[in-house]
Amino acid sequence: MIVRKFRPTDLKRVYEIENMSFDQSYGIKIFQELYEMGIGFLVAEVNDYVVGYVMFWLKYENQGHIISLAVDKNYRRKGYGTELLAKAISILFLISDTIYLEVRASNKGAIEFYRQFHFKQDRVVPNYYESGEDAVILYLKSQ
Repeated sequence: MIVRKFRPTDLKRVYEIENMSFDQSYGIKIFQELYEMGIGFLVAEVNDYVVGYVMFWLKYENQGHIISLAVDKNYRRKGYGTELLAKAISILFLISDTIYLEVRASNKGAIEFYRQFHFKQDRVVPNYYESGEDAVILYLKSQ
């Protein structure tokens, strides 16, 4: 497996992974616009096949933000998400001392995954998602 920068030719595959991973996904146009804005965008590739991605950027007040992270359901629990997140964290900590992300309150697996990286809960935002579900805001500080 390799982690590399996203290329425009990866767009369709990344969008497929997004759709299989989330009930409400970003539209393909949003992915393209974010890429064109110059956000951090990495993919995990196995035998020339994209199996996961992570998008991240530097938000206001120099805070890192993980926008989205997903792995193809057939490749989960094999370390690809771990590698993607570790790389995103290492890049963001070069320019920021705090990283934030949002996760659905019901997504206990994702919350546990981020806690393995020592993310801590900051707060809960009621009705954050279109479905009305709350978001748990997690953060990680550099040491």
